[in-house]
Amino acid sequence: MAQKGKGRKVRFQNGTMFPAIVALVCVLGVLLIAYSRSVSYASAPGPKASKLDHYHIAYGIYQCDTFVPNFSGNKDEAPRYQALGVHSHDDGVIHYHPRSGAASGRNAKLKRFLEVYDVELTNTRLTLPADQGGLVLEEGVTKCTVDGKEVEGQLKVAVWDDSNVPDQVNLLTANMDDARVTRNGMAMVIAFVPEGVPVPLPPTATNLAELGAVDGGDVIDPSTSTVPGAVVATVPGEATTIAGAPAATEAPAASAAPSATEAPGTTGG
Repeated sequence: MAQKGKGRKVRFQNGTMFPAIVALVCVLGVLLIAYSRSVSYASAPGPKASKLDHYHIAYGIYQCDTFVPNFSGNKDEAPRYQALGVHSHDDGVIHYHPRSGAASGRNAKLKRFLEVYDVELTNTRLTLPADQGGLVLEEGVTKCTVDGKEVEGQLKVAVWDDSNVPDQVNLLTANMDDARVTRNGMAMVIAFVPEGVPVPLPPTATNLAELGAVDGGDVIDPSTSTVPGAVVATVPGEATTIAGAPAATEAPAASAAPSATEAPGTTGG
């Protein structure tokens, strides 16, 4: 067309109407895809901002053979908390009450909590900011000690769908900060341990209901359950039944428990 026109402008027969319609259809298509995706994410299992859900998850960071101190500060004034509604109360519990779709449904993830505290978790490295102790745990650098010998450690995230069932745990070794928050009463541990060393439940798993009640969120009362062996999480204006189990028990202690040491030049906590 350009050759036949010899440099003259090529005009559509119907002017600019047709290309405008095509452009509008493309834009509407993109918006529709984005909307359907957001609806899908919002309707997935997990706490909903639209329902004012309050979920509570016992958490901890386990280094070799011991839990390090919990995150400090409730971060109520932090911009990320204001946007997400996820934080803690110096109590070893993630108080997950999303304020937007960015933290709701399928977007409800461990990373939302870590973002509020400026914690970085990759497939090989955990980095805490200075105001949280500055701990750095890195595969190939940080070491653990077992029977007097330094051994390699591996980062992983242990996820219990029900903190009352210690023997049902999922272990993530990649994309760990994407661990999903799907229900109230879960437990999560970011662990750096040698191969074969089990990851225990966080200490707060044993009194999660009591700790979770401090911010006026869910109050778990097993006596109100209508399902044998279940617990009920009561949210203002809404009741959600969560499959329960026997009372929490301590996970078996690891044999030949390692102690943490840092390789030269490694930032420790």
